[in-house]
Amino acid sequence: MAFDKDSIIASLKEASISDLNDLVKAIEEEFDVSAAAPVAVAAAGGDAGAAKDSYDVEITESGDQKVKAIKAVREITGLGLKDAKGLVDGAPSIVKEGVSEDEANDIKAKLEEVGATVTLK
Repeated sequence: MAFDKDSIIASLKEASISDLNDLVKAIEEEFDVSAAAPVAVAAAGGDAGAAKDSYDVEITESGDQKVKAIKAVREITGLGLKDAKGLVDGAPSIVKEGVSEDEANDIKAKLEEVGATVTLK
């Protein structure tokens, strides 16, 4: 069965959000599929279940207790006061790179304890 792809795309561009939602539901029911499943697989990048070997710890915000955040960064990194302050003031900044998951979680906990916002990459 041949169909005109360009014609279908043109029709989709003109459809309302409600119409598109109804179309997705109808396709899911007709073919017994879920529109969300392919997205999850694509987001996983084909490495589903593969654990990361190392993490980068990034401070995204210093929080209300900036001085305590600077002290924590100094303790974690061994940096001097000026460098630690620059790291905190320049957030988002990488505090430590290539650490194990346990160490990354420990660092995150120490920084969050003083009110900083931290992400692991």
